[in-house]
Amino acid sequence: MDAVIRTERLTLRPFVEDDADALFDIFRRPDVARWSGTGEPMTERDQAVQRIGRFPTRAGDHPATGIWAVVDDDTDVCRGQLMLVPLPPSTGVDRADIEVGWHLHPDVWGRGYASEAATALVERGFAAGFEELYAVTDPDNVRSQAVCRRLGMTDLGLHTEWYDQELRAFRLSR
Repeated sequence: MDAVIRTERLTLRPFVEDDADALFDIFRRPDVARWSGTGEPMTERDQAVQRIGRFPTRAGDHPATGIWAVVDDDTDVCRGQLMLVPLPPSTGVDRADIEVGWHLHPDVWGRGYASEAATALVERGFAAGFEELYAVTDPDNVRSQAVCRRLGMTDLGLHTEWYDQELRAFRLSR
């Protein structure tokens, strides 16, 4: 499958180390970091470099999966990250699901970038043969939940099957 994906306004491409400044700028912000991983903002650029280095492992080995830089075609600036990746099951849970997810810079919130980019990854996932895609959000992350609904995903309520925590889960079937 193509490594680069184009939408009407965006280019989704693999991250390179030169994207570390943009990624750091995104995840140093508490209003972004609170919805990701530990919830703690990045404090040093090197954390972004390390995260980029872990992307290939996190993406898994399926040719359709990956983690992409979301680049605004008008400015050629990395505005966020988008992923189609294996969804880590919680301890003791035997599942093998695929997650679509996004983290964008607050400067572009409300412009429809998450929905536009995620739609492209949903299409990629279904074209690759995945029967279902999931998104999981913090129970309080109403902005991401709204994106899930715009994608046509079904709200499954609160679940603990992934990431060893209680999350609001959404599913979209092919």
